[in-house]
Amino acid sequence: MITDLNVLLAQEKELQFEHFSHQTAWLLGSLIKHNAELREAAVAIDITFNGHCLFSYAMAGTSPDNQQWIARKRNVVDRYRHSSWYMGQYYKAKGKTIEQASLVDAKQFAPFGGSFPLVIKNVGVVGSVTVSGLPQYEDHVLVVESLQTLLSQQPDKRLKLQSES
Repeated sequence: MITDLNVLLAQEKELQFEHFSHQTAWLLGSLIKHNAELREAAVAIDITFNGHCLFSYAMAGTSPDNQQWIARKRNVVDRYRHSSWYMGQYYKAKGKTIEQASLVDAKQFAPFGGSFPLVIKNVGVVGSVTVSGLPQYEDHVLVVESLQTLLSQQPDKRLKLQSES
């Protein structure tokens, strides 16, 4: 289980898009669904870009509670511009809760794993990718691994990798 803040920040720096579109959201959401199925897991998935939901899917076995968790985790990314897992580990390292440190309502903000910032290089955070249904660290890993897979398949990355070999 990764709890090192520097490693978590490195994930955020690494997992950035050159551009993002509705089609990218569809590919990413579908990949997360596929990866959850491989784990025999039931999750709800949300991809929000500039406040606009581009992908939302609730697998059989999820409940409306998962949508509530998604909203609370997404609020953390929207406010702090870091993954919800990172923010949970950040406050844990400080020995405080998010409520104590930031005076936010726990009913609205959940610093638990599963929401990751959607970042466009040279632009910044433009949204989030959020999953709910697994234990919180596994939610985080599902999102990170799916982002890594999709980004490794992007044409820009393939060209760079081919030219470096």
